[in-house]
Amino acid sequence: MTEQPMQDVLFEVIQGNGGGIGLITLNRPQALNALTHTMCLKIDETLQFWEEDQHIKAVVTQGVGEKAFCAGGDIRSLYDLGKQQRYDEAMQFFNDEYRLNYRISHYSKPYIAFMDGITMGGGMGLSIHGAFRIGTERLSMAMPETGIGFFPDIGGTYFLPRCPDEMGTYLGLTGARINAADALYVNLIDHVVPSYRLPELLNLLVETEFASSDLEIVNELLAKFNTPTEASELYCHRDIIEECFAKDTIEAIMDTLKKHQATWYQQALESLKKKSPLSLKVTLEALRRGVTMDLKHCQQMEFNLCYHFMRDHDFYEGVRALLIDKDKNPQWLPASLDKASKAKVDSYFEKPILAHPTALIHL
Repeated sequence: MTEQPMQDVLFEVIQGNGGGIGLITLNRPQALNALTHTMCLKIDETLQFWEEDQHIKAVVTQGVGEKAFCAGGDIRSLYDLGKQQRYDEAMQFFNDEYRLNYRISHYSKPYIAFMDGITMGGGMGLSIHGAFRIGTERLSMAMPETGIGFFPDIGGTYFLPRCPDEMGTYLGLTGARINAADALYVNLIDHVVPSYRLPELLNLLVETEFASSDLEIVNELLAKFNTPTEASELYCHRDIIEECFAKDTIEAIMDTLKKHQATWYQQALESLKKKSPLSLKVTLEALRRGVTMDLKHCQQMEFNLCYHFMRDHDFYEGVRALLIDKDKNPQWLPASLDKASKAKVDSYFEKPILAHPTALIHL
């Protein structure tokens, strides 16, 4: 008997009262359920089909295993494409991933994400934009892109600036990991549910009769599973985080952090020192612009930024240091903040002249 290859993403319709639940299961536990280009295309196609199917009343997305919901996008593949100068293929990945994120944000039926475990980067794009975001006690959430010479994309320039007390600026620049209590405080999840109760919650969604437009009924069902959390550490530091990360430049942020000698703030400062100087400056500018933009225009800005990052040095150096050679000693270019000029940063926000204009993002 020939062994069938493992599917990276599984789709199932569970029939119940009043219709079915469309269940999406990310199935790459060996890669912490990281998203490939093919997975994005399959999920997007299935969501389109289920949205038109009157027998589907809601969609639930989850990951296989106890470690991760989704640890991000397949950056190793993007690294390989870029090294081979196959830039159009890399940009197509971003285009299709962003289109999927946008579809989730405008989905006409309840879209419910079970964020159980590591949820980063592309995994945030699969969850944060949905109508209902569920975190568990195992949630470990982050947007760590500045550490690999990139920036928080997948709509990060939209949802991070909308976090309270400059928390999104802090998270986007430092790449800090947060737990469910913190995520609830910064409005990146809606409910905290114990991981062992997720099957029970899924079964209740299946067995309860509701119309796909009954968002309030779905919210009431989810609220029944809410569990108290510990105090948010971020909330305890909110005043000083806002004081530091409301500044207009990376240099000013770091100078303000230096004034606070407590270990927590010095760790944040040391974290910033390790990031790509160019990524930090581009990210801060993108977050400031994102405050006044809707998701669609944020994603178009992000697509343009990707174009420039994929043709520059730091993304490849960051991935090399983290995943290829694993020396964790990236040599950024420019190597310091003072060398990352305003002209260089501004050039990243210029709309690229593409060889194939049809590759521009269409949402």
